[in-house]
Formats: sequence, C-alpha cells, structure tokens
Amino acid sequence: MKSKYIDRIILKLSSIGITADDDYEIRLKKTLLVLCSIPFMFAGFAWGMLYFSFGEWNAGWIPFSYSLFSLLSLIYFIVTSQYWFFRFSQLTLILLLPFFLMITLGGFINGSAVVIWSFICPLGALLFEKPRYAPWWFLAFSLVILCSGIIEPSISTVNNLPFELRIALFVLNFLGVGALVFFMVFYFVKQKNLYQDKSETLLLNILPKEIAEILKNENRVIADHYDGATILFADVVNFTPMSATMKPSDLVSLLNEVFSYFDSLVDTYGLEKIKTIGDCYMVASGVPRPRTDHAIVATSMALEMQDFVSKQTFLGKQLKFRIGINSGNVVAGVIGRKKFIYDLWGDAVNTASRMESQGTADAIQITRSTYELIHHKFLCEPRGTITIKGKGEMEVWHVLGTQDASR
Repeated sequence: MKSKYIDRIILKLSSIGITADDDYEIRLKKTLLVLCSIPFMFAGFAWGMLYFSFGEWNAGWIPFSYSLFSLLSLIYFIVTSQYWFFRFSQLTLILLLPFFLMITLGGFINGSAVVIWSFICPLGALLFEKPRYAPWWFLAFSLVILCSGIIEPSISTVNNLPFELRIALFVLNFLGVGALVFFMVFYFVKQKNLYQDKSETLLLNILPKEIAEILKNENRVIADHYDGATILFADVVNFTPMSATMKPSDLVSLLNEVFSYFDSLVDTYGLEKIKTIGDCYMVASGVPRPRTDHAIVATSMALEMQDFVSKQTFLGKQLKFRIGINSGNVVAGVIGRKKFIYDLWGDAVNTASRMESQGTADAIQITRSTYELIHHKFLCEPRGTITIKGKGEMEVWHVLGTQDASR
C-alpha cells in the first residue's frame, strides 16, 4: 500500500510541466530534473539548519536561499511550463551557491569540499540541456574550481564547526554528489533503454530483423534477389458487403482477431509477414532468410489458417477465406524514406495474388511451381486450367491436406 502511494506521488511529480507537444526525450528530461530538484530543496533546508545549529548564520542562509529560489523556480515551471527558465535557474544555482558557501565557511578544507556540488551543473547540462551547450557549462564549472584554488590561500575565515563534523561533511558531500550522479545517470540511461527497446520492437514489427540492422548501420538501397521463395495471399470472401453492415470498431476488431492469429503462425513457422491491405494478408517464405522448404512451410501455414477460420466465429460471423500460393523468383527490398515498408516484386508475387483473387472460398489454390515443390508432402487436387491476366492459361491445384492425414 505504501509503495503504491509513493508510486502515485512520483507519477504526479513526473507530469509537472509536461505538454502535449513534448516528445519522449524532453518528457524524460523534465521528469528527471523535477525529481532531482525536490530532494535538493530538502537537502538545502537540512544543510541550512545544520549550519544554524552551530552558529554559522551566513553559511546557513546560502543553502536556505538555494532551496527558496529552487522552490520558486519550480512553482514558476508548474504555472508556465517554461522549461528553459527552470533548467537555467537550477543549473545556475547548483553551480554558484556551493562556491559561495565554500568561501563563507573558510575555503576548501574548512568547507568540507562543499564546492564539489557544483559538479552537478555540467552533468545536469549533459542530461537536461542540448548537447552543444554542455561544454560551456563544464567550462563554467572549471572556472569555479580554478577560482576556488586561487583564492584558497587568501581566505582567513574560521568556522565554528567541530573537526569531527567537518570530516563527516567531507564524507557526506562526496557521497551525496556520487549518489546523485549515479541516480541521475542510472535513471536517464534506464529510461532511454526502455525507449530504445520500444523503438526496436516497433521497428521489428515493420521490418525483418536483418533488414532493420542494415538500415541502422548502412546508408544504401536495400534490394535483394531470391531465386526460391513462396508467396501467400489470403483474403476474406464477400468482405465488402459484410463490412457495410458493421460498425467500424467491430470491423477492425474482427480483422485484428483473425490477423493476430495469423501473425502467431508466421512466428511459429519462421515466415515473414509482408503487409495487410484491407482484408488481404500477405506472407512470404524464403525471404529475407533463404530456406529450401519455403513452399512446404507456407503451405503448412495455409492449412492451419484454413483450419482456424473454419472452426471459429468472429463477432458472431462465420468467415470464409480464399488463399493463393505461388513459388518463384522475387526481388525484396525497402522503398521510401518515410513510412517505409519491406515489400516484394516480381512475376511470382503477381501470380500468387491472382491465385487468391481467382480462387474459391475455403480453398488453397496453388500453381504448378508450388505443386512440384510440395506434392510429395501434401494431397493436392488438380483443378484444370484457369485464365490468368497477363499470363494466359495456367494449371492450378487445390491443397486438401497433408499426405499423412489422407492415409
């Protein structure tokens, strides 16, 4: 229960200053800066109270003022969503105030190396700023440290802090900075990795893994020729009149249920889903991973598709599919620069499409080129010849099942 309460608080804090126009990276930066600034405020108040308790009033007001200005900038960010001001104020405060606190306490040693907190500034710039500005913030930090070393011999102030406390503050300052640096980098890297994993998953839902790797690492046109491949098309019979009687949401839900199962078969058989066009589903076997049994596995998947559809109803409707299969040479590649797809071209693809469109309901229609590759494994019924646009008369067969099942 306590964990859920904390999670809700973190979720609420992480939404501060987020706008609808923010992309994932800027949302991550805003969230991390807010989550880091709040414990910094509490730490500033705690440090201030500590210095007050030992009579170091000037030193105590510096972390107190940091917390106050930091709180005001956070409130301004909540009201206006002006991220640039919130970021600039946080980086400036953490850069300069530790330096002033060090001077007030009597230098680097007497101040327990409190100036080390300024290192958060260039690190924060790397995480929260645009990368080109980060070197300038690091230069500012370097100048602060350089000034600290130059003025150290001339500082004669002696503070009232006990020696043991100064040693403890040394430890706390280095430990605090180290812990914060680790948290900031860990959180940022973790979220970036989650984002990259999601992006990778989305990319692999669009492109084959092999093609995605080429696109990420090379700048070239992707076009490969495959001597042996099998293409499968599947289409819902009488889809247009059926869709006219259905609500759009029901129609999409129906197709999603059917095609999601087909997707699972694609994974099972190690094939490649090419695309869906309306109610048409296209699969390739033997690309981009060549295999000698490309026709056999494509036909096996077609039989499972047919079996699944025949035994199910979808939103109370019984569907019938036409399935067409052809084997041959194809060219596969990626076209376009935006919303690109992995696609196939060639006579084998066009013929497979004709096998489907000129097929019959609840039938798997194949060409001779596919028949010759699978007839020793599957029971095929000759259907004579049909006229194919651009091809003329072609022999076709219907796949009835496996040879084993017919015995």
